[in-house]
Amino acid sequence: MPRFVVEADGGSRGNPGPAGYGAVVLDPATGETLAERAEFIGVATNNVAEYKGLIAGLTAARELAPDATVLVRMDSKLVVEQMSGRWKIKHPDMKPLAARAAKILPRAQVTYEWIPRERNKHADRLANEAMDAGKRGEQWEPSRSTAFAAAPPAGPPGDAAKGAAAVRAAMASGGGTGTRAGAADTLFGAADAPAGDAQARAAEAAAVRAASAVARDTDTLFGAAEAPAEAAGTAPRPASGSDGGHATRPAAGTATATGTGWGPDMGAPATFVLLRHGETALTPQKRFSGSGGTDPELSPAGRRQAAAVAEALAARGTVQAVVSSPLRRCRETAQAVADRLGLPVTVEEGLRETDFGAWEGLTFAEVRERFPDDLQAWLDSPKAAPTGGGESFTAVTRRVSAARDRLLSAHAGRTVLLVTHVTPVKTLVRLALGAPPESLFKMELSAASLSAVAYYADGNASVRLLNDTSHLR
Repeated sequence: MPRFVVEADGGSRGNPGPAGYGAVVLDPATGETLAERAEFIGVATNNVAEYKGLIAGLTAARELAPDATVLVRMDSKLVVEQMSGRWKIKHPDMKPLAARAAKILPRAQVTYEWIPRERNKHADRLANEAMDAGKRGEQWEPSRSTAFAAAPPAGPPGDAAKGAAAVRAAMASGGGTGTRAGAADTLFGAADAPAGDAQARAAEAAAVRAASAVARDTDTLFGAAEAPAEAAGTAPRPASGSDGGHATRPAAGTATATGTGWGPDMGAPATFVLLRHGETALTPQKRFSGSGGTDPELSPAGRRQAAAVAEALAARGTVQAVVSSPLRRCRETAQAVADRLGLPVTVEEGLRETDFGAWEGLTFAEVRERFPDDLQAWLDSPKAAPTGGGESFTAVTRRVSAARDRLLSAHAGRTVLLVTHVTPVKTLVRLALGAPPESLFKMELSAASLSAVAYYADGNASVRLLNDTSHLR
């Protein structure tokens, strides 16, 4: 059964006075705008205009899919409470409008939610466009509307559902369940992959390059709140129809649906800029180096990398806090950046690297020679732990998820640099994409590379960058 979100609003300049309404139908999974409605209705009150906006929005949703379940979101407490049945409708002008709205779709298919005005900007802008048109002696025309382009994005291209599907498709094209004996090379930033993974790696690389290019072009990598006009202007525009107050886009999932969609304002996201620490002496040797080993310091190359990323982040100027893994290589990297930015460093225990147990300090080939059965079990299942009491990827995921939630609670709406390790960065990216655990073996992550994930108030997350090393070149 299709699911839609309807946002509606109405206004009156005088109350009563010249009035108009606006309504928008959204795909809740992607934030894509499916339909817009707006109309100048002459002299009326705010409440009448709001009810007419509701009627227009529900009608548009029914036209798209009569069997859809609809969540109506409005900043009118009166309309929401009356239509939910909690408040009585006493005003004679409201009763016929409420009855008309209630008949558009079966009651069981519609629920109502009040939202603050600042989260209803798209519908509010449509209503104001309608009133402006009425002031000119005209009706609202979809082709002249700027509400869709001006609505702030619910998330950048690459929402969780689409990202997960892309990763799974890339995996499916890369050789299925063939051996992953060389997959652990990506844990240490190796440039080469087994031949069976070539297609998957190519597909993922193309997707990452495209997403990174969009993110850089719109300057949304590290916390910008809105896309610039030229980026928003590339989104699909409403098509003029025979009814001057209607504009409709195809529902997501249809053959003609295009674009990633821009949705309602969710407010500024919390953006985690994920920095893998600089090199240690073990990094170029591709040795397991987790939280159960020697805790090495940065090498001279690693210190140069830390200085380079510090300059890059200072030039961007959007990082508001620095949080580090407790391990020495991360603390040294974080301190180099924090000194350049004039910020303190906070340590978060949950950001430490996996404990690789008896594999600490060994190469992949040495582990395969000494512990072949344990290694194969580890490659086959996220629940398997390294030899000698190390951490499974399942355990690491629980730890990193808990750290993520603590940091989101402490840094809502802020841009925070997390200086951490390969596994925590890949885990945060994997969870944001909704990708399966095996995707950990299919991501490249170089020393001192930058990635970024934005977390929105509705619980969705978007990967904005992965393994950027441009500051090192």
